[in-house]
Amino acid sequence: MAKSEALHDRGMVVLKLRSPATTVKDELASAEARRALMGEFLGSLLFVIFGAGTVAITGGMLAERLDSARLLVIALAHGLAFMLLVAAMLPISGGHLNPAVTFAAMVGRRMSFTKGVLYIVAQCAGAAAAALVLTFVIPAGTQGTLGAHALAAKVSLGGGLLTEVVVTFMLVSAMLATAMGPARPAALGLATIGLTCVLTMLFAGPLTGGSMNPARSFGPAFVMGAWKDQWIFWIGPLAGGALAACVHELFASPDKH
Repeated sequence: MAKSEALHDRGMVVLKLRSPATTVKDELASAEARRALMGEFLGSLLFVIFGAGTVAITGGMLAERLDSARLLVIALAHGLAFMLLVAAMLPISGGHLNPAVTFAAMVGRRMSFTKGVLYIVAQCAGAAAAALVLTFVIPAGTQGTLGAHALAAKVSLGGGLLTEVVVTFMLVSAMLATAMGPARPAALGLATIGLTCVLTMLFAGPLTGGSMNPARSFGPAFVMGAWKDQWIFWIGPLAGGALAACVHELFASPDKH
């Protein structure tokens, strides 16, 4: 952040810059902010345990191929976990649990840049911790890549990127219309988030794994070293989240434009 002070008697302007460390320190000064970050960390940790864990267990321990039945199980695991954890963390941190959602909040000026970056760091740290927990929970030799995301064999880079943009746009739009609305969402709003996650996973699962969440992709990749095409699972969801924020502001608040 910057503050400027005009010195008219000397005819010059002095620009005072606050260091990033000072800005972060000020952001963490309140107990409420620290509580929110812990909520994002814990929520992301549990989401990756149940989401990525289901992928690893069904593929490793149960040795199932990605057929329709397994795809449905994976989609339900992600959708239910995300819905329930958003509901649990909503009064604590807003229930983002996803850097794409946080980025959308930053683009829509619902959150400061510094706070948004701290949220994303907490989410990624929670996801990495979850992947580490899974290495102790799932027997060695059946862990695979712990549900790390990757493009399917015949999916191009462009196709995978566009897939992530589209499905993240859907998920973040549902979040903006319900969990991030002016009032706390009712059960129907939370169900909408969960069903949207299930729907987008059913579509994108066979193509990209259906990330929609850079932290969900980062955690297993960090622990298992599965970095191939990782940039797609950051650029695609962040772009989809930013697009959702712009569209939501345009249609939900036309008086502002």
